[in-house]
Amino acid sequence: MRFLSAWRHILKTRNQAGEVFVRGAFNRRVRAVIVLVLLAMVSAAATGRAAQENGSANYEDSAHKAGIPAAEFARIVKEFSEEGGNFFSENLTSNESAYLYIVDKLAEHGYTGGAYIGVGPEQNFTYIAKVRPRIAFIVDIRRQAMIQHMMFKAIFQRADDRGEFLSILFSKPLAGPEAPRRGMDLERVINYFDTAESSKKIYSENLRRIVQTIENDFRFPLTSEDRESLEHVFRSFYEADLTARFAIAGFPYSPSRGPQFPTLAHLIYATDGQGKLGNFLAIEQDYDYVRDLHRQNRIIPLVGDFGGRKALAAVANYLRQHHYTLTAYYSSNVEEYLFADDTFAQFAENLRRMPLTHRSLMIRAIRTRGWPHPANIEGHAMSLVLQPLQSFLKSYDEKRFPTYWHLIYSDYIGAFAESVLEQ
Repeated sequence: MRFLSAWRHILKTRNQAGEVFVRGAFNRRVRAVIVLVLLAMVSAAATGRAAQENGSANYEDSAHKAGIPAAEFARIVKEFSEEGGNFFSENLTSNESAYLYIVDKLAEHGYTGGAYIGVGPEQNFTYIAKVRPRIAFIVDIRRQAMIQHMMFKAIFQRADDRGEFLSILFSKPLAGPEAPRRGMDLERVINYFDTAESSKKIYSENLRRIVQTIENDFRFPLTSEDRESLEHVFRSFYEADLTARFAIAGFPYSPSRGPQFPTLAHLIYATDGQGKLGNFLAIEQDYDYVRDLHRQNRIIPLVGDFGGRKALAAVANYLRQHHYTLTAYYSSNVEEYLFADDTFAQFAENLRRMPLTHRSLMIRAIRTRGWPHPANIEGHAMSLVLQPLQSFLKSYDEKRFPTYWHLIYSDYIGAFAESVLEQ
């Protein structure tokens, strides 16, 4: 009461007509002050929470934009990685032709910023371009996959635009008035590389420069096995260019037999559910974002098993120490194999270590050709769904995933299907 009396005394004054402000005016002023203070507190809390969830608090911005030193990048790759393992396929490119169908859901739910974790080859670059994370880790059980991403990184280091990227990847010179240049539409870019001739001389020089860039600029020494893997991958793109595709080991692609996996050209020309292009090579600004993140050493490839005890644990510790939260985890359909290998429980524990928020989600590919699933995307062997990671862990703790099939039917957000996410 003394506090209110003091405030009444201070605020008590006369207007120009000599009238004393009434108690109601005082009360309105007090209420207005209280409302303004509360609004400021709510706004500050929301701003702080958003900054924390995006890994973008003001005190972090300058450090995050400065990039990771090459020596630190190399240390992370070497120290976080596990021993390489084997897989049944040759993953030069993705085999998920419907990978863009889930992009609108990412935008609709505002999944952006923070950290990204993924697996596999180039489709990660498209998801990175859409999520716009501040750091990304690409974790694959095959050491050759890590070497392939080192190759991509070296090409991004040298290629200012999409035309230069494909020129180096295919060892096709940029010459003549039809040569791709910045701002050229995708069809003209692809048509150029569809007809241009590859050069053995340029291939040899490009391979030499890629090795030099990895070892000197990235401070990452290549073993003799690494060099063999690098040469194999780079030669594969040189020989196949736009027809490069996913293949099952020991079963080279044949048009007359086997599954019809999409070519690199098909993946670049892929569209989402509304018919819009979305590949990182289709949109100039998307390419620029991925290139810049690479040049900051913020796309870090690792050798790691999702069901292992080292790589993902190291990533989780790094994200926490550097104040990142996990925004998107692209798992492809790796969980299918984790169930088969009886390592899914360790994978769940690895996810539990991550700095998660209500905005952290899984991007999952599931086999839907020949299997009934509400999220099936017609005409595609694999369909994409989302699942909030906190929902995933809650359901896992409730033992709702005794099998892989229980997992893929639980708590998903489909591209077109009604979400079965529990409220």
